[in-house]
Amino acid sequence: MTVESTAARTPRRSAGSKAGTTGAKRTTTAKKDAAATGGEPQLVQLLTPEGKRVKNAEFDKYVAGVTAEELRGLYRDMVLTRRFDAEATALQRQGELGLWASLLGQEAAQIGSGRALRDDDYVFPTYREHGVAWCRGVDPTNLLGMFRGVNNGGWDPNGNNFHLYTIVIGSQTLHATGYAMGVAKDGADSAVIAYFGDGASSQGDVAESFTFSAVYNAPVVFFCQNNQWAISEPTEKQSRVPIYQRAQGFGFPGVRVDGNDVLGCLAVTRWALERARSGEGPTLVEAFTYRMGAHTTSDDPTRYRGDEERQAWEAKDPILRLRRYLEASNHADEGFFAELETESEALGRRVREAVRAMPDPDHFAIFENVYADGHALVDEERAQFAAYQASFADQGGN
Repeated sequence: MTVESTAARTPRRSAGSKAGTTGAKRTTTAKKDAAATGGEPQLVQLLTPEGKRVKNAEFDKYVAGVTAEELRGLYRDMVLTRRFDAEATALQRQGELGLWASLLGQEAAQIGSGRALRDDDYVFPTYREHGVAWCRGVDPTNLLGMFRGVNNGGWDPNGNNFHLYTIVIGSQTLHATGYAMGVAKDGADSAVIAYFGDGASSQGDVAESFTFSAVYNAPVVFFCQNNQWAISEPTEKQSRVPIYQRAQGFGFPGVRVDGNDVLGCLAVTRWALERARSGEGPTLVEAFTYRMGAHTTSDDPTRYRGDEERQAWEAKDPILRLRRYLEASNHADEGFFAELETESEALGRRVREAVRAMPDPDHFAIFENVYADGHALVDEERAQFAAYQASFADQGGN
């Protein structure tokens, strides 16, 4: 059984709880989990890497009504999100952005879960949820403005029910839990979703969020994108059990879904949101995916992982997977793909032009609002920084 809950089912021991079992036997690495086909832990998968539709008695009903047009829409979302992400990476390399956190390889997890949301649901992202932002109608150029340093997000969170990006690792799960508790007290039937990565799952804030959400039966979905690398640390060095199984210790369900399967992510997230809205409390969704690129543009992944691993996951590409299904099912023709390529090129141009039209960031803005009434030390640091900047002008620089 993929879904495990100590709240909804008879309690049972989690993997590794049996006395006398060696660490080697009770620890299953992420790579072994990914290759598992018959034993625990299992993935919820509706589309195979070859683009074949497979049946799932538990989750098929959540995508039973998806039309060919909606499938094309999911494909379009992923393609345009990847194009935007690629342009942002290139712009950073050209010195137009200070940093960029790519989502390359995680499009299905984000688009599938993002399209499962209702307008009245509320989203708490980290800093990599560009695909979810796309689904919530946030202008991509606002995201780039933040990474350029000219705004603090650039959108009204309440306008899209999409909170500003959170850089502090894991803290947004507490914000989401508190917000969900408020939703429940207001008697609303909406849900809250909090995104975080496998690295954040080791943060204390996440554990506190699990505790409070379980005790107060908060209508929140914890959506972990397990891309298997917390910068340079593999998941098996952070957890002795698969991440979704951690929910058992807090008394709510956990489920692992193939994070490169957009239909699977759509179905599982709809199920989890439905539980939340109907008063059944929190759910932990682990989308098992892969970060194809660097953690951020300041990272060099070749220092800690091999080409064979990356190539194996490129064969499971979420966009190629859905394209194969669309073609095999006659849900899309070459005209559709050609039009989408044209739209993708137009998006790339718009993003480049918008970023290059943005002002340079104010180098002294970092000293503002540190203290409400100012502070002597901040004034001293501002003066030192001003002298440092002036030294470039003295040398004929800029």
